[in-house]
Amino acid sequence: MDKTGKVIIDRGTMITPNREFLSPAELYAALTEKLKKYHPSDDISLIEKAYRVADDAHKDQHRKSGEPYIIHPLCVAEILVDLEMDKETIAAGLLHDVVEDTSMSTEDITEQFGSEVAHLVDGVTKLSKLQYQGNKIEFQADNLRKMFLAMAKDIRVIIIKLADRLHNMRTLKFQPVEKQKEIARETLDIYAPIAQRLGISKIKVELDDLSLKYLQPDIYYDLVDKIAAKKSERERIVEDIVHEVKDHMDEAGIKTTVDGRVKHFFSIYKKMVNQGKTLDQIYDLFAVRIYVDSVKDCYAALGIIHEMYKPVPGRFKDYIAMPKPNMYQSLHTTLIGPNGLPFEIQIRTYEMHKTAEYGIAAHWKYKEASDGRNPDMREEEKLSWLRQILEWQRDMSDNREFLTIIKGDLNLFSDQVYCFTPTGDVKTLPAGSTPVDFAYSIHSAVGNKMIGAKVNGKLVNIDYEINNGDRVEIITSQNSKGPSMDWLGIVKSTQAKSKINQWFKNELKEDNIVRGKESFADYCRAHAISMTDIMRPEYMESVMKRYGFKSWDAVYAAIGHGGLKEGQVVNKMLESFERDHIKHITDEEVLSEIEEQSRKVIKKRSQGGIIVKGVHDVSVHFAKCCSPLPGDEIIGFVTRGRGISVHRTDCINIISLPEDEKNRLIDAEWQDMPGDEHSEERYMAEINIYANNRNGLLVDITKAFTEAGIPINVCNSRTSKQGIATINIGFEIHNTTELNRIVDKVRAIENVIDIERTSG
Repeated sequence: MDKTGKVIIDRGTMITPNREFLSPAELYAALTEKLKKYHPSDDISLIEKAYRVADDAHKDQHRKSGEPYIIHPLCVAEILVDLEMDKETIAAGLLHDVVEDTSMSTEDITEQFGSEVAHLVDGVTKLSKLQYQGNKIEFQADNLRKMFLAMAKDIRVIIIKLADRLHNMRTLKFQPVEKQKEIARETLDIYAPIAQRLGISKIKVELDDLSLKYLQPDIYYDLVDKIAAKKSERERIVEDIVHEVKDHMDEAGIKTTVDGRVKHFFSIYKKMVNQGKTLDQIYDLFAVRIYVDSVKDCYAALGIIHEMYKPVPGRFKDYIAMPKPNMYQSLHTTLIGPNGLPFEIQIRTYEMHKTAEYGIAAHWKYKEASDGRNPDMREEEKLSWLRQILEWQRDMSDNREFLTIIKGDLNLFSDQVYCFTPTGDVKTLPAGSTPVDFAYSIHSAVGNKMIGAKVNGKLVNIDYEINNGDRVEIITSQNSKGPSMDWLGIVKSTQAKSKINQWFKNELKEDNIVRGKESFADYCRAHAISMTDIMRPEYMESVMKRYGFKSWDAVYAAIGHGGLKEGQVVNKMLESFERDHIKHITDEEVLSEIEEQSRKVIKKRSQGGIIVKGVHDVSVHFAKCCSPLPGDEIIGFVTRGRGISVHRTDCINIISLPEDEKNRLIDAEWQDMPGDEHSEERYMAEINIYANNRNGLLVDITKAFTEAGIPINVCNSRTSKQGIATINIGFEIHNTTELNRIVDKVRAIENVIDIERTSG
């Protein structure tokens, strides 16, 4: 956008769309042409080298669309150029898939491009493993934890990942329908909200629209058709307003650019859902923006606008005086137009507009420094929300709770309120927040000692809803017994909920330790595992390090309050015991045998009907950690001393296998699909059922198994203070088809919230 004072009708432009039908050479030429327009240096040797290396590394690869794979990193790099990122980030964008998808290593990148580019590529490579796993809570939460840690080390990692996700969403049509929905759901839940948190609306709005397109195609295309039908009529109205506003600004001597824009489909859809309206009942499908040179001109323009049109009471927001947490600044006012229809005007400076469109990327200026950091970024001030997330993940072992809080905190669809402390500091809270939210936003100690509150000098109830401009004062007492469990029902902010839950976990720690110790022992007894064998200091240390605990009592406490599953801990220790204490044939003997036979069709059949490629005379057994069933995708693991251990491919122990152990993996498959439901051969399966507790719940669940003729071997249950029951059931079954039937039957039982199959 220039500052010539022209009138513009914005047709909904976005970051460079998918460049179909362009060759790699043409795409690269367009990329470098854009780069030279904003970068002060003409030296693009780093970019040229990255392009050559990536092109060579991906030369024999193609995407699902059939186009050369190099098109994808080129499009990712072009998005980064549109964001005016530095050369190191663009080079990393070109190279972001080479470590994962080619023979190149991170060390190769370091040698050829330096540690900064290698660090960025390595960060994105680790994030590429993040997948939306549905009810596989543990796996998804672990990956999210890794992502936020990577963001904290260098925010450019997630900017590259957002560019990668944006291009993948643009080309999602080449994926199967189920995969489209899976990727779109993950994008809407995680990536679009992160883009908004970073203030990059150019990426955020397109991710939202594309997600809606694949998640709700009927709704999306219906909106497209209906808005297109209204577009010409509404554009004439907006164009008249734009010209009228421009004329008044010129008369007042304020230099401006004025444009009108169509609101994005997803924002219209959310308004329809949240307000329960049809498209015909939503009038502000278009908005007008005014861009000026200074903050002073913003308020001068606002005065002129309010003289021209009648403002709608309560619909004015000053995000200049009180910016949003993602750095967004603008004046918003809703007015009644000459035709009697309401419309919105946004007023901002050109610099504010750049920040609104590109967010944190607008502050990562190109640089010539060699330290890999922009000293003017003041990144810490802009990312307080990220520091809060890192604090949560240190405090929270419960992955289910962590995941819920993160998704809630990232979700910014709800409005916010701005209020003040007694000293005049501004606090931003979710709409509907109470004095309890306010207290915990100051400090957890203030919330824990709170006994009352004043708003604008008057005592209020703790469930009072804070309004914009309220001055809130928290009354505390050293004699306070701490928060009430009822507070969880009135607070709105994820920060407050997290701190209240943390208080209860700490206060009830002794009870949780006892409960966890009992659950641990019960699990060992039920699975015939000797506690003497596994309770070794080195095994306990390994578990504490894996889950971030400082003492074994903390592990028991986490099991007691449901943050860890006892089976996870026991199986982790059991793996260590088997690795260290069972006499075995050497690794070299087993691995040499696999290598020699890898090209032959030699198969070993176990009692469970398993075929393992490439070995003979080696015993094959099922892993206890994930209990594979006929119908599951499986893989073999060459153990030390116990032959081949067969796991599900989604087993957490396989997913988190160290790199130096992955050469032990070997192909495995079911032979002739054993597990016929009329046969006597059964397999162990284990599920966790989450439900709102009630009388008769366990009876109804066990009745469903009895009616299905499925014997239950193990049944453990516990109920949280919030009334959520967790029921662990181990049973014998023929195959995944029968498993799915019983899961569907249990899921239909009243009060059941979710069911997940254990995965290590």
